[in-house]
Amino acid sequence: MNTTDNSPIEDKSPADLVSVTQLQNQVNELLKQLSPERLQVLVDFAAYLANAESEAATRELLAIPGLLERIKHSSATPKTDYTNWRTLRSDV
Repeated sequence: MNTTDNSPIEDKSPADLVSVTQLQNQVNELLKQLSPERLQVLVDFAAYLANAESEAATRELLAIPGLLERIKHSSATPKTDYTNWRTLRSDV
């Protein structure tokens, strides 16, 4: 098992998605057998994993050259500089 794989589910093949569904079902069945204390441990661990995945995604985005500057620039652009999409031509 590759514990450093932070790839999103969208990148998986249909066969992998079936596997993900099977894993989710297996987890749900096992959850029913856990005490409240063990459920809390599992929740804490799941939160840790989700945070690690989120941090990896953030690092990946920050590695894109110029992305942060483009976001800051677009956030600073006054809304009056934008064109309402409803007023654009639909025949192009």
